Amino acid sequence: MDNLIQNNTIANVGPVSTLNVLKAAGEPTRLRLLNLITKSELKVSDITNIIGQSQPRVSRHLKLLCDAGLIQRFQEGTSVFYRAVPDGPFANLVKSINALSFGGFSNTSDLSKLDKLKETKAIQAQKYFDDIAKSWNDIRSLHVPELEVEKNLLKLFSVKKFNNFLDIGTGTGRILELLSPIVDSALGIDTSKQMLSIARANIEKKNLKNCHARLADMYNLSLEDSSMDAVTLHQVLHFSEYPINVLKEASRVIKSNGMLVIIDFVSHDVEILKQEHAHIRLGFSDDEINEWFKESDLKFLSSKHLKGDPLTVGIWVGEKL
Repeated sequence: MDNLIQNNTIANVGPVSTLNVLKAAGEPTRLRLLNLITKSELKVSDITNIIGQSQPRVSRHLKLLCDAGLIQRFQEGTSVFYRAVPDGPFANLVKSINALSFGGFSNTSDLSKLDKLKETKAIQAQKYFDDIAKSWNDIRSLHVPELEVEKNLLKLFSVKKFNNFLDIGTGTGRILELLSPIVDSALGIDTSKQMLSIARANIEKKNLKNCHARLADMYNLSLEDSSMDAVTLHQVLHFSEYPINVLKEASRVIKSNGMLVIIDFVSHDVEILKQEHAHIRLGFSDDEINEWFKESDLKFLSSKHLKGDPLTVGIWVGEKL
């Protein structure tokens, strides 16, 4: 999983920390929190609205659970989210605790309120997407259907097993959804909170437990070097002032022999995309991508052009040296 997330192993859990873990879980409110957070990533304000306790009190409970390694905290701008530990002994422990407490501290009212919260967020996300749908459809009408692009992407990812996958500029999270069945874990990043709300709503709706969406900058990824097996840039690079910097940062987080896939437009002259859709670059040539790959410590493996009218979609594949 992405290195924004810490992993716990049984080897570093001594007698004292084990006792702290059990103490952290052994309290009615914290059992309710564990039950909620294993079902959805939540902010403190979400949790206070659900369980009806004050923000300071909820924050104290969350800190104890985080310190014990039972849940994880991550910051997104000014917001702080909490999520379940994705794997390892503590993840299994939380599952067991939730199963054991189902007849006791698990509150059906909490879960009902959580469902209503998810529904509200999904409606808000859909409204935003409806507002921008026309511009999306205008662009889609100019190039090959997305289904054709997705078929080629699935073929690329079928060649070998990919554990950790990163989608830069994830938008609605469609690429996460597409690849979730064939990767162990998938992280999507975007700079738009509105688009992330759509991605998260889609992840929740499809119950994609191995997928997560985060606010992040493609020029400065909060990920460790060589932490990803594969990275995609799907219709993102044409929004960049400095594409080479994006590729260098993507290359930094890819493991040796890992894969980078760029899906974007081949060089074109449809100026309206600059004027009305904020495109900075009017596509890319094979030679241009090849040169950037070299500068980014990537080996150029292949390119494929999917012809449309008037836009042609290019799929460029590189391998980390």
